Amino acid sequence: MPPRAVSLQLYEEILLLALKEEQGTFHWKTYRPALGAGLIAELLLRKRIEIEDSKRKLVTVIDSSATGDAVLDRFLGEIQNSSRRRKLGHWVSLVQRKTEWSHDIAKGLCRKGILREEEDRVLALFRRRTYPEVDPRPERELIARMRKAIFGSSRTVDPRTVILISLAKSADLLAVAFEKRDLKERKARIKQLVDGELLGRASQEAVDAANAAVMVATIIPAVVVTTS
Repeated sequence: MPPRAVSLQLYEEILLLALKEEQGTFHWKTYRPALGAGLIAELLLRKRIEIEDSKRKLVTVIDSSATGDAVLDRFLGEIQNSSRRRKLGHWVSLVQRKTEWSHDIAKGLCRKGILREEEDRVLALFRRRTYPEVDPRPERELIARMRKAIFGSSRTVDPRTVILISLAKSADLLAVAFEKRDLKERKARIKQLVDGELLGRASQEAVDAANAAVMVATIIPAVVVTTS
């Protein structure tokens, strides 16, 4: 019997791309804002939030019911319980600032049997949690999905893959999964994907979610600079 497919959220896929498989450490800090953007995108796709169509881009909860995903529900609760509506950039930078979000997402992947949590010491002084990969199949599958979209010629690509590629690009993670020279040759195709030109007959809600994720990706460099 073939192994059961593991369902991953967008922010879990970003974390897998950001991890060094054997060491269980992260490539660089630019992945963190993409986690926040992935959480936002998931809530948009599930119609739990909406983003004000204005320069302020205020986020509003329109459905506070549980999603069944612990990390996503916690993030939704943060937005719901905020003393006021806040800008999209605030919620993205929240995840960027607090490393506990990364660890909570990694622990969820441990429970799914994809990662393993370990602890070591750096310079014999500081404890460090690492998450080596124990089941490489989910990451291989998501990379194969991105490869098909980036290096293929299909005129329709599913919205979740479009969002994943946009977030990975914003965090400089495409170069982790693919050769830079190959990506350079597909620069125009990647732009089409990130711009939402290959979403085909996807629902308007999914298109809006993809566009919102792309918009979040464009503010990530500024968030990193202003909070580092």
